[in-house]
Parts: sequence; C-alpha cells; structure tokens
Amino acid sequence: MAPPTKPRKSSPPTAKHPFRRPPLVDTNTLSYDRTDPFQAINALRRLLGSLASRIGGCQYRLTPDEHKLSLHLLTIVEPFVGLSPSRRTLTRQPTEILDAIVFHVDSKRDLLALALSCHRLHAVIFPRHYDYRVICAKASSLSLWNHLIVNRALARNVRTLEIIDERSPKPLLLPTDIMKTDTDLESSDDELVLHSKQEKLLISALNKMTALQSFQWSCNHSTISIDNVWATLMRRQTLSQLTVSDNLVFLPHTPDTAKPANPKSVPVLPDLRTVAIRATKHTFGSTKTPALARISGMLTSCPNLESLDIGYVHRRGQGQHLPAADDFFLCSRWPALRSLSLSNLRCSSAHSLESASVFLATHSNLEVLHLDLPLDRSTSTSGTGSGTAPILVLSPNALPRLRELRCGKITATAILNSPTDSPRPLEVLKGIKLSGSERDSPFLASLKQCGGSVRRVELAGWHNLDDIKRLVECVPRLTWLDVNKHKHTHEGTEQVSQSHTARRNDLSLSRAAAAPHAVLGIATNVTEWATVLAPLTELTTLIGVKFFYEVSTLTLATLATSSPISLSPSELSRVRKNDKVAGVLGNKCTKLRRLDHWENDGGRVIVLSREGNEVRWEVKRLKV
Repeated sequence: MAPPTKPRKSSPPTAKHPFRRPPLVDTNTLSYDRTDPFQAINALRRLLGSLASRIGGCQYRLTPDEHKLSLHLLTIVEPFVGLSPSRRTLTRQPTEILDAIVFHVDSKRDLLALALSCHRLHAVIFPRHYDYRVICAKASSLSLWNHLIVNRALARNVRTLEIIDERSPKPLLLPTDIMKTDTDLESSDDELVLHSKQEKLLISALNKMTALQSFQWSCNHSTISIDNVWATLMRRQTLSQLTVSDNLVFLPHTPDTAKPANPKSVPVLPDLRTVAIRATKHTFGSTKTPALARISGMLTSCPNLESLDIGYVHRRGQGQHLPAADDFFLCSRWPALRSLSLSNLRCSSAHSLESASVFLATHSNLEVLHLDLPLDRSTSTSGTGSGTAPILVLSPNALPRLRELRCGKITATAILNSPTDSPRPLEVLKGIKLSGSERDSPFLASLKQCGGSVRRVELAGWHNLDDIKRLVECVPRLTWLDVNKHKHTHEGTEQVSQSHTARRNDLSLSRAAAAPHAVLGIATNVTEWATVLAPLTELTTLIGVKFFYEVSTLTLATLATSSPISLSPSELSRVRKNDKVAGVLGNKCTKLRRLDHWENDGGRVIVLSREGNEVRWEVKRLKV
C-alpha cells in the first residue's frame, strides 16, 4: 500500500504592486518663471528621470511637447551656469542694476571707456552720469540748481562741483538735458532778492549732492555767505577735496555765544584730505584787518587733513595788515598732515613763534613745507638775526620726514640748523634769495652740512655769479637748478615785501613781452657759467639763464633736412654760435640736457644730445 502523500503547503498569495507612474511634469512653457533657474532645473531633472521607467518603445524618448519644454528650461538655466558669453554678459542685467554699478565709477575717462563698450551701457551712462560727474557753473545758474533739486537721482551723480566768478571767461560745464532757463526762474529785478534766491537754490542743490567729492568756490563778486555754504558742506561726508578762493573767508569772525557749541554735535568730515583757502587780488570783500578765526573754525571739522594751503594777498596802502597766525599755530593739530603751505601770514610776538615751533615739531609727518613768514622781510635789517628781532627756534628732531622746503633764507637756516637723530631726506629747496653779502653765510653754512641729499634748488633771486658758485659748493649732487633770472639787487632788496616784488615781476614780464631781447638778453659769459657749474656732475636741468640765440622756424627746418651752408650769413652766424654754446656747456656738464629757450612763454626748451664727442642742440616742446 502506497504511503500517503503529504499535502503541499500552499504559498501565501503575493500582493500585486501597483504600477509606478513617473512624476508628472507640466509641459506648458508659460508655467515656468524665467528668473527662477532652480524651478527650471528641478523640472528638467524630473523630466529626464522619468524616461527610464517608461515601457516599450517610449523608453528614453521625449514627446514633442516634452522636447519643446526641455529646450525652454535650458534657456532659463543657461544664463546662470552656461558657457556662452552672450548669455552671461553684464548688459543682460536690469537697468537699475547697471545704474547702481556705474554710480561707483567716478572718473569721466573711465565712464567714457565703459560707455563705448556697448549700446546698452552707453544708454545708461550718457543721459545720467557722464554730464554730471564734473559741473562748472556760476552762482547765477538758477536753471541748473532747480534741475538738480527736482531730479534728486541725478544730483547724487555729481562728484566735482566748481562755482566760478560771474566775470570769469572760463567755459561752463552743464548737463545738456536741463529743460528750464535762468530767465524762467527769475522773479525779481531786485539784486539783493536775486542774490538771496541764488543762495537758497544753491544750498538746496548742495543738499541733494550726497556723493560730492570735490568742491571749488571761486565766486569773488557775490554776496552769498560762505558760512551758509560751509554749513551745508559739513553734511557731505564723502567730501575729500575743498578749494575756496574768496576774500570773505578772511573777514573777522565772532562766534555766536547765544548757542554754545556742543562738541558732540559738531559734524566731522572724515574723508576730507585736501583743503586750499586763498584770497584773491580783487578788493571786493577784503578788509584791512584780516583774521583766520573763520578758517580755523572750518578746519576744526577736518581731523584727517593731509594737505593744507592757506594764502593771503597782501595789499598796499596805509593800515593794511596781514592775518595773525597765533591761534592757528596754538590750537590746530592734524596728525596725518603731510603738506602745509602758509603764505603772507604773520606772527605777532615771540610767543607766537614758540607756538609755530611747537606746531612744526608736533606734525612729524610733514613732507612738504611752504612758509612765508615776515621773518625774512622785517628782520632783515638786524643782520644775521642776532639782534632783538624774534627768530624761529625748532626743537630737536623736528620735521624728520621733510622732503620739500620753500621759505625765506632765515626760516630755512633755522630749519636746517635744527638737529635730528637721522638726516632729513630733503630733496627740494625753493624761495631762497642770495644777496651777495655776509648775510648769506649762515644759510650757506647750514646748507653745506645738510645739502648732501638736495637734488633741486629754485632761487628767488641772486646778486652775481659768485653767489651761484658758493651755492654749488654746498649742493654737489644737484640735478635741477632754477636761478630765475639775473637780478641786480642791493642790500635793501630783502626789505621789500613780496607783494611789491610780485608787482615788479609782472611789470618786468610785460616789458619783456614787448621787447624780450632788450630786457631779458642772452648771457654771453657761457664759459664762466660752464666753469661754475662743472662741479655739478649730475646736473641735468638749468633754468633761468638764456644762452642760445634766436633762430627762425624755417632755419630749424632747414637744419633738420639739409646742410647749414644754404642759410643766410646772419642765420648761419647764429647757428654756429649756438653750436659753440652747446659744445661748451655739454663738455663741462656731461649730463646737462635741458636749457631755456630764447622765447619766454613759448612752451619750448633747448635739449642737448650727444653723438660721440659732438654735442647737438634741438628745440622741443614741453608736454603739458
């Protein structure tokens, strides 16, 4: 009997898995934002991921709508990650972004180069930026001020604003898209009311120039208060350069005691680096008792000054005074000051000279110093300065970084005699007058001790050739010598103020323009000059003495193309004299290259060149 068979265990029924459909992708191209590349790349990833799960012949194949959608998604993603330059250019940015980028370009030259790169940037730069970077206008330009007040977005594009005098012939630089004219805004014939309106509109326009960097004021014949303009400029934190040419800033100033100033509320201009404040030659706004109180108050808000220039124009007449610099030297301090120029200021007593000494010793970073103090004029009668007149005495190690010095002889002697632990890097010396007397000995002795680093000397006057010879012995490494012009002076010449000297110089120049050969003749003692200058083995430039005779332009062209034999006897004689002069100077001063031209203000110089043992000369124009 066959054994019974065991019944088979039935396996549990298997559950059928439902069909996994691929994720749906909307094939409507309008459903995707062109500014959202993440949505586009996610949709493209889902579309490509669904191809592997399709059945039969549809696997890895796109329908026509899906193919169209994939190309559309690629056009959205490609400008952000693609390699095509045309899809990634700056010009595809919105106009607002381009305008914000161009706002940070300050130079007009850079703006022009950027505008010429493509039409899109040209359309952004020229209507809104190029004409607004630098503006030169008059205070009466009411249409300009109204235009900037109304268009605040355009006013913030101004970087340099220059306000010139009403009588100035300088051409104006104004934007070309101003709609209104000045006459449309003039509502009164009263001159005082008109000046008030000009001041109001100007100050309102300044308030809109939030990115102003340079401000120049040369409005000499206007009643607009510089105090109100300065109060507005104090709110321009981006201001880096200020130039004021106005007599009104030197008027006596009394601060308002009714409202005591709170030091914490005084605005500060942290970016202001360069300030130049000068008086003008006009009498409008001038006073017999000028002061620096207003200027000192303005400069207290400029803690980071690096360059300061204060110049006053001394006027002839009874009762005329120079501004006193006592409080200026006593209270003013700028740790970062590198360049200082003070012209026609006075020290009222010996105590103010002590303040000046402390001032110079405190500013150890000074590299350029131009001082015009009355020491070199009023104390010249006291011989070498050993009389009762006060003198400037500097403390040890004062001005350790001084590179350029322009001052009188007595002030220069005091500075050079000041001891330092290490020699000063003094390279340029200007404004010295040599009288040909024993009064020059203290200066020359101090220069001989400290003149090893001097490379350039510009004299304000000299007596005879012996003065030049004594100077050459003190500065053996000189490369640039400017002797101005030969002045036959006497002992009392230094007592004359600089204003008188300036007027005589202007008169001499005017006469020289009419008869240049009669006043400024040719120096015939070439051999003596060459002998005196021979110790200067590194001399390359000599200015102030004319050695070469005038030669016509036609003669110069003939010399460049043919032989000089074809010239007339008179022209040939001058050419040979010039050849002889060039040979004498070139052989004595082997590195001498630049000399004065026979014309005063022609913008040309004589240049020496050497070919073997022969020295040639030629006329070249100066590069401006």
